[in-house]
Amino acid sequence: MKLAIFSAKSYDKQYFETTHRHKYPSLCETTYHSFALTTETVSLAQGSDAICVFVNDILSAPVLQALHSYGIRAILLRCAGFNNVDLPAAEKLGFFVANVPSYSPEAVAEFAIALIQTLNRKTHRAYNRVREGNFNLEGFLGSTLFGKTVGIIGVGRIGLALARIFHGFGCEVVAYDPFRDGEFEKYGSFVELDALLQKSHIVSLHCPLTDGTRHIINAGTLSKMKKGAILVNTSRGGLVNTKAAIHALKTGHLGGLALDVYESEGGLFYNDHSAEIIHDDQLMRLMTFPNVLVCGHQAFFTREALDEIAGATLANLEDFVMKRPCKNSLVREGHLLVEKDMEPVRL
Repeated sequence: MKLAIFSAKSYDKQYFETTHRHKYPSLCETTYHSFALTTETVSLAQGSDAICVFVNDILSAPVLQALHSYGIRAILLRCAGFNNVDLPAAEKLGFFVANVPSYSPEAVAEFAIALIQTLNRKTHRAYNRVREGNFNLEGFLGSTLFGKTVGIIGVGRIGLALARIFHGFGCEVVAYDPFRDGEFEKYGSFVELDALLQKSHIVSLHCPLTDGTRHIINAGTLSKMKKGAILVNTSRGGLVNTKAAIHALKTGHLGGLALDVYESEGGLFYNDHSAEIIHDDQLMRLMTFPNVLVCGHQAFFTREALDEIAGATLANLEDFVMKRPCKNSLVREGHLLVEKDMEPVRL
């Protein structure tokens, strides 16, 4: 079995090689490609039996047709989301497609907390100021989180982990999710989306990107948020309408914005563009605001998460090779195993 891994960084290779050596020594021969899978690079998958991709690889119908013509039948996603895969096309072509539905949800929840407290207490600005010998506190006034209302949109594994943390902080936690899991009610209460937006001092997004959730944060929903509230997105970039968010920041209605994901991140994130001119004017405008944080999709990036991703991905491949049922299958033997208009798991 020959496996081609796209969008592979040094850390991907390190964790895959370690897991392969210790747990699956005879499973596959692996080739690593540092670039993304696209219509321009798909030809380099020739000679492989399976491919492994990440969040910004493009598996459109033409790419899938090319993979199929090369004899490739297994697609392994080393991530939970699969909005970058044309699943109906994969179903028609008879691919095996599997994801990693959960990897250290606490890692993402903890990173969301880090972003919130950085914005709230201005530690990013304080770091730069004191390095110049300036210990003035003017402009750094924050708020105590204890007693504040936090709204979580989507309480799957990550949203639930965040609810536990904020409950420990002494916050009132409210959530909106069409699938109401009783586990969350240990830490907070479910409300409708409008109510959540109107009463929350902090709103954190933890839902998958589907047709129904794309731009769930838009001009209308932003206008319903409490003036001065902080918005955090560590889930999928397409959940937030960037143009509307910029307008809300310019008018002062939105008190702060933290993004670990961005709706046009595909050609930028995970690569070094420091010596180039970045032509994304919306992203560049966002980075001029003192109350905006932008990170490069790193919330998942912990040792524990990378270990889980490598282990689950290779376990999915072993299930395919051994023709065993795979609990993480999205498409198997020409059958789409999830509804076409929603994610199989909540993030």
